[in-house]
Amino acid sequence: MTRIAFLHTGAVVIAPVSTLATELIPDAVTVNYLDDKIVADLGDRERAESVHDRLRDLVRAAKSGGADAVMLTCSSISGHASALADEEGIPVYRIDEAMADAAVRVGSRIAVIATLPTTCAPTAALIRERAELAGVDPQIVSTVVDGAFAAVSAGDRDTHDRLVGAAIERAAQDADVIVLAQASMAGAAASVQVGVPVLSSLRPGIERLRERLAPRD
Repeated sequence: MTRIAFLHTGAVVIAPVSTLATELIPDAVTVNYLDDKIVADLGDRERAESVHDRLRDLVRAAKSGGADAVMLTCSSISGHASALADEEGIPVYRIDEAMADAAVRVGSRIAVIATLPTTCAPTAALIRERAELAGVDPQIVSTVVDGAFAAVSAGDRDTHDRLVGAAIERAAQDADVIVLAQASMAGAAASVQVGVPVLSSLRPGIERLRERLAPRD
């Protein structure tokens, strides 16, 4: 039976990722690994240097535990996927890759919305990477929603969703597509209606993982 390891930087995404994995890949066994200080440490010059080694240790643990594949569920660390796969000899996937591919297909003006500054640059870099592969050159504008991360960290989901929803409405005025940089933001999109697509990473990411793990004829 296929075994999938999910690597998280926040506990808030474990339940929705697990639910989607059960729905979309019901025959797989899943296991979750969490380092909930990575995002904070990325903002600290000294501790940021430790992040790759910590991720490698988690991937190594997943491999030792029998995982057939690893998925990174946080956009802030998605840039480490390729190196981790090479170092540990196991497929390491990015949950936000499918979302980035969808964004570059939709339009040339892409708005990236995040609640943490450490997430903006990796998400924009991923979109540029996927755009280059697709042969397009989109305009990318990134916005950090002040106060939203603090609210959700304190358990105030309503305030988080209100702040992110307002940011979505503002961004939609000048964008062809909106990208929510963090998986934890997905619920906020349900509170607003705008005239452009609002993309989040969870479902398309798990759907692509299912495709990658499907047996080849």
